[in-house]
Amino acid sequence: MTERSSLSLVADAHQPGARGLLVRLDTSLELLLEHAPADDRPRVLATVVSTSGSTYRKPGARMLIMTDGNYLGLLSGGCLEADLNLHAQRVLANGKPRAIEYDMRGPDDLIFGIGAGCEGAMRVLLEPANVGSRAAAALAAAARNTRAGLPTSLVTIHESRDLPLGTYSAAPPLPAVLVAAGEQAISDCSSRSFDTETAGQHTRALVHFLAPPPRLLICGAGPDAEPLVSAARELGWQVVVVDHRPAFAVAARFSGAEVKLADASSLRAAVDVSRCHAAVVMSHHLPSDASYLRELAEAGAPAYVGLLGPIARRNRLTKELGATSDKLRFRLRGPVGLDIGAATPEAIALAIVSEIHAWLAGRKP
Repeated sequence: MTERSSLSLVADAHQPGARGLLVRLDTSLELLLEHAPADDRPRVLATVVSTSGSTYRKPGARMLIMTDGNYLGLLSGGCLEADLNLHAQRVLANGKPRAIEYDMRGPDDLIFGIGAGCEGAMRVLLEPANVGSRAAAALAAAARNTRAGLPTSLVTIHESRDLPLGTYSAAPPLPAVLVAAGEQAISDCSSRSFDTETAGQHTRALVHFLAPPPRLLICGAGPDAEPLVSAARELGWQVVVVDHRPAFAVAARFSGAEVKLADASSLRAAVDVSRCHAAVVMSHHLPSDASYLRELAEAGAPAYVGLLGPIARRNRLTKELGATSDKLRFRLRGPVGLDIGAATPEAIALAIVSEIHAWLAGRKP
């Protein structure tokens, strides 16, 4: 018996190096689970398992295709979804996973009738993902870990004669070599493609490393915090909102966010700020903003602290903080948000989320 195994790294757009705290900007996993129908209607999970050249999405991107043809998420800019839907209906009919390949490089793209001109190739695994299925259980387990701020991994087998194709947690009943590959992906904080050949049997898998999604802390629950929460939640981010005013700290106003009623001076007791990737201070109450900034300064986290308001207000607050402001010197950004000429609360929210997203991705806002 001969055995040959290899691991090769996959470019990780989902783990861009968020200034010391792991983060993943591709939140398709969380968005799928949040928006998937709660009932038991049949569905197919489509996962990008490998790419070459220029593609809309990268390995690890996922979407759900329902039995009525509706879908959640995108794997292309709309170029491939109709064809994927046709293949998904066959998977729904026979219950058997299948891998589909698209090569859109050069004139051969016209063979598919797509004409996308993307100059890339993509391999996609389609598998049943009904409630109670192995795939659904693996996704739910991964999401539980990432919501808790823990990195994890998923193993998607897309070619094998002796192992069922599909998405698994990196644990038994997977073979030990694949469990080890999943553990190594977590240790190395990177995804990888896995290829092994045993006695002529070839197995290929995507070992997908999943860092936690962005976690945003919003200090202040005024009316303009609502569009900011909405914009962040639309991206699949976790959001925590804190305010000392009972009339403002109302969970019903901030769908999908964790809302806490707490004095600004007790922020560190109310929230584990070490798990937050970014914070925005926007209570519109000068003493409260000073307290929030003092708490964040003493905590040493997160590495991004945005302050709403003009430069004069920032200068006044930093002067009030005195020597404590030195602990915010390389973290404080105010006025917070990209200069996009924002004039409405919604546009201001867009500017703030865009700047944080760029910073998390290692860009220079």
